[in-house]
Amino acid sequence: MWEQLGQSAITSLGFFWKAGWAFVLGYLISSMIQAFIPQGKLAGYIGKYNVKSIGLATLFGAISSSCSFAALAAGKSLFKKGAHFIATLAFLFASTNLVIELGILIYIFLGWQFVVAEIIGGILLIIVVSVLARITMPKKWVQAARERTEDEQQEEFDWKKKIRTKEGWYQVGHEFVMNWQMVWKDITIGFTIAGIMATFVPESFWEGLFMAGTDGGFWVVLENALIAPLAAALTFIGSMGNIPISTILASSGVTFAGIMAFIYSDLIVPPIVMVNKKYYGWKLALYIAGIFYVSIVATALLIHGGFAALGILPESGRQIMNESPFQIDYTFWFNIVFALIALFALWLFRQFKKSGAHAGMMSMEGDSRFKTIVTWICIAFLAIGTLLHFVLML
Repeated sequence: MWEQLGQSAITSLGFFWKAGWAFVLGYLISSMIQAFIPQGKLAGYIGKYNVKSIGLATLFGAISSSCSFAALAAGKSLFKKGAHFIATLAFLFASTNLVIELGILIYIFLGWQFVVAEIIGGILLIIVVSVLARITMPKKWVQAARERTEDEQQEEFDWKKKIRTKEGWYQVGHEFVMNWQMVWKDITIGFTIAGIMATFVPESFWEGLFMAGTDGGFWVVLENALIAPLAAALTFIGSMGNIPISTILASSGVTFAGIMAFIYSDLIVPPIVMVNKKYYGWKLALYIAGIFYVSIVATALLIHGGFAALGILPESGRQIMNESPFQIDYTFWFNIVFALIALFALWLFRQFKKSGAHAGMMSMEGDSRFKTIVTWICIAFLAIGTLLHFVLML
């Protein structure tokens, strides 16, 4: 058992090591976008149900924050300012599932087919959500939610001027730190759980849950698409933390549809539903979760069928942990380079604080004392497990 504890900690740290540079790159790009692209006028362009509104909401969401809780706060603000409810849903999904850093992470852990599926499937899912919401949208609930949301003032500026100022770049450092403050707990919990699952949970468990290896054809694919979002919801963490868990599922024989449904499901986890309840009320919060669940299942089935027809269906996830991740390879050098970039971003943050500038902090609605306690338990587990690993090696 002690060897397994040590191995699970090293496996988790290996996941962190493989993804470290990708996190820094992704959040640096996200921080620059947040600092130099104003959001205040967007609501005026996405106030109707049409292709242009939903397309703009999707595009802007894709270049916005990847933190689910920050996306919820931004979506609430856009909704209050007049954004159409369906366009708001498109913004929410795009800002958590079509962002750069998530794509990089998926490529590292799962491979290019999953990146392509994430992009194409994400757009397809937004189309499915838009059509379903158009048919079923409870207008009275939406109107009641609009009346209860509180307006938030957002800064207006000329990005062409701001990008040429040192204050603008100081704010990039501020946004970088704020992004990390919002996601580090989810990432720590998700990657630690992934290491524990990889070591302690036998493949037979996942094979049984997802009927892997059985000759059920379409019914197995359907079962995987139906079960995977529920399994993702039980993790209580967002898509960034769920990617290494997706790798374990993929290597255990879960179907392509199941893996994609698992990744898509960050907006139906209980903490997200609770924040939506606070913003919009119980009825609309459960409606949002329900319409996303149905759309996730439908999209996962469609993307699976499309990839199968094209003959590019991956057989399993990339086995990134077959060899030790701690080697002198491209990951090693990328981590060094991006560690230096992260230090530079921290210096920009210090300069931001010294300048006395003010920028509102992103919403931390999804945070809780319970999550903080679990995070520190995970950190303690990693520290003790790593120590055990090296002691047992002596």
